[in-house]
Amino acid sequence: MVFNSYIFVLFFLPVTLIGYFALNHFRKEKYAKIFLIGMSLWFYAYFHFSYLFIILASILFNYGCSKILENSSIKSSVRRTSLYVGILVNIGVIFYFKYFDFFLENIHWLLKEDYVTKNILMPLGISFFTFQQISYLVDAYHKETKKYSFVDYALFVSFFPQLVAGPIVLHDELIPQFNDPAKKKVNQEKMAWGIYLFAIGLFKKVMLADLLGKAVDFGFSNIVGLGAVDTIIVMLCYTLQIYFDFSGYSDMAIGIAGMFQIDLPLNFNSPYKAFSVTEFWKRWHMTLTRFLRKYVYFPLGGSRRGYVKTLINIMIVYLISGIWHGAAWTFILWGLWHGLIRVFEKVFDSVLQKIPRFIRWIGTFLFINLSWVLFRASSLKDAISMYGNLTKSWTDGVQSVLMQQFDILEFTYIEEHIHFLLQLVNHAPWLNMALVIAGACTIALIPRNCHEKEFHPSLLNAFGSVVLLVWCVMSFSGLSTFLYFNF
Repeated sequence: MVFNSYIFVLFFLPVTLIGYFALNHFRKEKYAKIFLIGMSLWFYAYFHFSYLFIILASILFNYGCSKILENSSIKSSVRRTSLYVGILVNIGVIFYFKYFDFFLENIHWLLKEDYVTKNILMPLGISFFTFQQISYLVDAYHKETKKYSFVDYALFVSFFPQLVAGPIVLHDELIPQFNDPAKKKVNQEKMAWGIYLFAIGLFKKVMLADLLGKAVDFGFSNIVGLGAVDTIIVMLCYTLQIYFDFSGYSDMAIGIAGMFQIDLPLNFNSPYKAFSVTEFWKRWHMTLTRFLRKYVYFPLGGSRRGYVKTLINIMIVYLISGIWHGAAWTFILWGLWHGLIRVFEKVFDSVLQKIPRFIRWIGTFLFINLSWVLFRASSLKDAISMYGNLTKSWTDGVQSVLMQQFDILEFTYIEEHIHFLLQLVNHAPWLNMALVIAGACTIALIPRNCHEKEFHPSLLNAFGSVVLLVWCVMSFSGLSTFLYFNF
C-alpha cells in the first residue's frame, strides 16, 4: 500500500485513525497499540504477503536479542557476543535479500562463468527497519534502552508512516510518545498540521515528482538518442524528481504521524540550498546521516585518531552509504564520489570558505546533478553514455517527444479554454516543460520549507489543504511507488 493510493487515503488512514483514538478514548491503551501494530503490518503486507513473515521474524529475533543485551546479570562477554551475533544476523539478512545476486554475479564474472540471477524478492524497506533495529541493539548493549515491552518494541519497528522509507527513528524519540497520556487523544491543531503536511507531501509526489519522472523515464530509456540539451534537461528533471519524491514521502510520513500526535524527526531540510556537499548531507536523508555518524563513524574513531584516519573514516562512511542505497557498482561509485568530495572539502575548507557563497552553491548544485546520473542509471555503461552525451552538439535543441512528457491534462484543459495560450504553446512547444521545471526549481530553492514556517490553523490553510488533497486524489492514475522504496 502506498500513501498516494485510493485505498490508503479513502479507507486505510481514516479507519486506522478512528480505531486508534477510539480505543484510547475507552482507556484500552494496550489494545490501541496492538490495533496500530496490526494495521501497520497490513499496510506492509499489502505490497506482498510474504513480506509479513520476514518483518515478523526480524522483530522477534531482535527483541529476543535485546533482552539478552539488557540483562545486567549476564556476563559482559556473552552480551558482547550477542551484540555481534545480532548485528551480523541483521546485516546477513540485508545481504541475502539485497546483495546476494549482485555478489554472485560479480564472482561468476571474475571466474568468467555464466550466471543466471536468482531474482530474490527484496522486502520493501528492509534497509530502513533493519538499521532501526541495529541501533536498538547497540543502545541496549550500552544500557540506554528501558526494557520496553514487546508491544512497544513491535510498534516502534512497524509504525507504518516511517516503516518502508524512513525516517530512521531511534527508540528514545518514538516509544515514549506512545506511552504519553497527552498523546492518546485527538489534538485538533496537531491534526490540522498533519493534514496540511500530508497534503503538501502528496502534491510534491503526485503533481511534481511523478510528472518529472515521465521525462526521466523517457530519457534514461533512450540515452543514445538524446542530444546535449536533452541530457541536461533529463538530468535536471531527475535531480528534481528524486527531491520531490523523497521530500514528499518525508512530509507525508511526518504529517501522518502528526495525525496520531506522534512527532517524527525531520529527514529533509531543503538540501539543494546547500553550499557544500558536507552541508548537503546535513540536509538530505538526515536520519541516515545521523545513523552512520553515531553507529559507524564514531565507533571507527571519528576524528579522534588523527587526521589521516579521520579522512579514511569519512570515506568508509560514504562507501557504506553508497552500498546501503543499492546493489550495483553505480551506487558504490556514487558513494565513493561523494566521499572524495567530502574529503576534499575537509582538506581545503579554509580555501573554499573564501570563495563567494553563490559560486560555492553553483558548484555544489552542479556536482549533485552530475552525481545523480550514477544513482539513476541502470548500469555503468548507461551512466557513461549519459555523461558522453554532454559532448554532443548543443545546437540541436530539445526533442519534441521529450517536451510532450510535460503535456499534462491540466495544461491541456487550460489551453483549450484560453485561446491565446493555445496559440502561445503552438509557437513555443517548450513552454509547458519550462513552466514545470522553473516552478519545481523555484519551490526547491527559494521559499522556506514547511518545517521552517510556524503553522497556525486557519481557513486559508484548511482550504489549501483540501484543494491539494482533492486535486491529487483526482490525479491518481495507477500506483506510483516512491523511489526510496527500492533502497
